[in-house]
Amino acid sequence: MTRRPASWHAATVVATRPETSTARRIELDVPTWPGNDAGSHLDVRLTAPDGYQASRSYSIASSGEGTRITLAVDEVPDGEVSPFLVHELREGDRIEVHGPLGAFFVWTPSADPAPVQLIAGGSGVVPLFAIASAHAESADASPFRLLYSVRSSDDMFFRAELTALTARDDRLDLEVVYTRSAPAASAIPPGRLTADRVHAAVIPAAEEPRVFVCGPTPFVEAVAGWLIEQGHAPSRVRTERFGGS
Repeated sequence: MTRRPASWHAATVVATRPETSTARRIELDVPTWPGNDAGSHLDVRLTAPDGYQASRSYSIASSGEGTRITLAVDEVPDGEVSPFLVHELREGDRIEVHGPLGAFFVWTPSADPAPVQLIAGGSGVVPLFAIASAHAESADASPFRLLYSVRSSDDMFFRAELTALTARDDRLDLEVVYTRSAPAASAIPPGRLTADRVHAAVIPAAEEPRVFVCGPTPFVEAVAGWLIEQGHAPSRVRTERFGGS
């Protein structure tokens, strides 16, 4: 893992488009960006005309060297920052970002042959998508599995990209749990993720997988608790959680 000191950077929006009905994908050009490992996050700071500032942390959906950063921001209706990023930010706008941040929740190719289990709730898939994408571009032979809990197929982040990844990389398995509305082709009716469903879907504890869990705080706490109860070593389970933004 390359050490990249965090600092503030000026970022220019080069592209923005809907990701879901409540989220937006944002592409930033950051000339001074030092690159980032998969799973990293950054802070976005907005400054109002009267000088008032607000900042929030967002996971980065891209990784590697270079000066382009991809974010996928889900709106929190009463938030200070996400509504502006989702509804107001336009190509050519400039914002400030601070990063890269986070050394605990990152993945890099290694000599560890253990499989990797990714578990996402909603927009928590953003850093896990970065991890899965980085793995697909690497020579790391570790098998990967992604369990993604989402309300419906229309609420999936990076739906096309995840489908393409699983099609071209036999090291990655994807299972989607739909909590509210499942596609007609789904053999399993919609419903919340449960301890039994987690046990059936994830790599068994006996294989000592490295596990990354990301999503809303209640989701992460529940899943991490189930994993520990099912025999996964706490030291092998890494979590990233979020609240309002």
